[in-house]
Amino acid sequence: MNANERLLEYPFGDTLPAAGSVIEVAPGVRWIRMGLPFALDHINLWLLRDRAEDERGGVREGWTVVDCCIAHDASRAQWEQLIAHELDGLPVLRVIVTHMHPDHVGLAGWLCERFGAPLYISATDYHVARQASLRGDNTRSESTVRFYAQHGVTDAVALQALRDRGASYPRLVGPLPEQFHRLQDGTQLTIGDAAWRCISGFGHAPEHMALHCESLGVLISGDMLLPRISTNISVYDTEPEADSLRQFLESIDRFGPLAPHTLVLPSHGRPFRGLHERVAQLHAHHAERLDEVLRACAAAPRSAAEIMPVLFPRALDPHQTTFALGEALAHLHRLWFARRLQRLRGADGIWRFTATAATAPT
Repeated sequence: MNANERLLEYPFGDTLPAAGSVIEVAPGVRWIRMGLPFALDHINLWLLRDRAEDERGGVREGWTVVDCCIAHDASRAQWEQLIAHELDGLPVLRVIVTHMHPDHVGLAGWLCERFGAPLYISATDYHVARQASLRGDNTRSESTVRFYAQHGVTDAVALQALRDRGASYPRLVGPLPEQFHRLQDGTQLTIGDAAWRCISGFGHAPEHMALHCESLGVLISGDMLLPRISTNISVYDTEPEADSLRQFLESIDRFGPLAPHTLVLPSHGRPFRGLHERVAQLHAHHAERLDEVLRACAAAPRSAAEIMPVLFPRALDPHQTTFALGEALAHLHRLWFARRLQRLRGADGIWRFTATAATAPT
């Protein structure tokens, strides 16, 4: 446990749900943990006790699922075990997806089709996910490679990792339903006996949705608020001049009005209390990283590829490298938009950033 974690409270200690089982974390709220074949090796999913009217005007008891895991055999098998043993013999009535990343949306279509359940997601993330999951060529991958080459990536292995990442989405995300229910900031959902309010977030995904239940004192934070690691914040070729870090920091401030003792249910890591402390930690973390980037660019013009080892001095595998490059660019852009850096394109076609005379650290 690092120093920041010691300032948070983990009400369930080191207890984790075993594969194919659940832990109840609040009345009618169950925690599922599924494995992932990445360095970030798990995702938390949530079951919310629910009910819905049937076609005859009666009431059906069941569950709302929040997030779904990637589309691969191991997660399907774990879902089969959960369906058989942990849903009390009740169906899934609806599927909520916090955002379009594969570990969250991958099996949404499979679950919706299996139970005849509707999909709830932001419109932005639905359309991005649907387009990416249906893509059958490598056009997007090559665009990504060109984009990061312009930001200093010249290593063939790294470029291939970027190419592979762009082509992997349809392999990790199954076909999505052709219809969906739109979630927006402030959308109120009645799930069982409880009211849940959507809180939108940006910078990590196009239009991420967290879910807050005041009566239960619970926040399903998705990837916007994690207890141990900082959420990846990247700039992508589809929005090449995004100010993603500003969007993320402004988004987590939306959690400020929530009660201090709120139980936070993150997508990765353990449920925790200490929401306001964690928001402050993330602001401090990124302020430190921005200072490191500024100092590096004051010493010499730097590309995003050259800033990556400043932010991530440890060895990274190819999958991690793609995230690290995007995050390096997000920090450079934050300083560039704040006019603390200027951006110049060299004769080699690479963008480099250097500190302005007025803002270079002493």
